[in-house]
Amino acid sequence: MTETLDPEDNKIITLARSVRARNGSPEGAAVRDETGRTYAAAGVALPSLTLSAIQVAAAMAVSSGAKSLEAAALVTDADDPAAADLAVVNDLGNGTLFLAAPDGSLKGRYI
Repeated sequence: MTETLDPEDNKIITLARSVRARNGSPEGAAVRDETGRTYAAAGVALPSLTLSAIQVAAAMAVSSGAKSLEAAALVTDADDPAAADLAVVNDLGNGTLFLAAPDGSLKGRYI
């Protein structure tokens, strides 16, 4: 999908790619809240807790006082975001979720 994105949207895709690469994770995510603050995270897989990268990034934003998300980016090999990831973005104000490949190319735009 060839599409020109806003520089701020490119920024969260870059942040998501960076956290994925740094942690060697299957997915990386970044979110931007209503004030423009960004949060980047990888997924958590513990015996007692499993969260997707989007869920962790959104939880970081909410625990820092965010009331809504303007946008979220998920970098993954998957062809579509998980329903739970779409639900989290929807819960926080219907921001746009950008799905990107590990090379940063945009695969889709959701919500």
